Amino acid sequence: MSAAPLLHGVLFDLDGTLLDTAPDMAHALNLLRAEHGEPPIPFGHIRPHVSHGALALVRLGFPQADEQRVAALRSRILELYSANLALQTTLFPGFEEVLQQLESRSLRWGIVTNKPGFLTEPLLATLRLAERAACIVSGDTLAQRKPHPAPLLHAAALLGLDPGDCVYVGDAERDVRAAHAAGMRAVVALFGYLGEDDRPHSWNADGMIEQPGELIGWLNGPGGNS
Repeated sequence: MSAAPLLHGVLFDLDGTLLDTAPDMAHALNLLRAEHGEPPIPFGHIRPHVSHGALALVRLGFPQADEQRVAALRSRILELYSANLALQTTLFPGFEEVLQQLESRSLRWGIVTNKPGFLTEPLLATLRLAERAACIVSGDTLAQRKPHPAPLLHAAALLGLDPGDCVYVGDAERDVRAAHAAGMRAVVALFGYLGEDDRPHSWNADGMIEQPGELIGWLNGPGGNS
């Protein structure tokens, strides 16, 4: 069997992988609940839902809402979140060192997220990551979103790389599905926003990391075929 090609590009999911956005998204949900006279939901209950976006948060916070009300609540939570994008959001601990190592090796890295561009772009600009990322593909950059492979294929094209030369790091099953459909390797960020019902060991990922720094070891080992 021939060896896998060397990796030249690393693509990251955003929420729950590269950035710990859960505190600010949970804050937006509880602000929304307060507007409707509802008590706050504990952060630990909200965190596993963050990777699934605003719609999942609204359904968590307002489980009895019909579809029309859900749509209105989704618009409002996005307004609240947009106004408070980076109060507590940071890179997950250890990721700054990972990015520096990728950059020192001339490995191109980028972001592929389902988060809409009007949130992704100012957030990355505030955290001074937009100027470092070689590509940014948001949830509305294309007509398709993950788990469709199109956003990952688009990112590889922006990097000027063959998809097979890239790895995608994410914290949801759809991330693994999208990566494999695009012909990329997939690594699961176990430190991300996984819920009790998630079974990452059944997702057939090419690797799993407990903390960001382990990605470098994976890239140096058989998974990255460095």
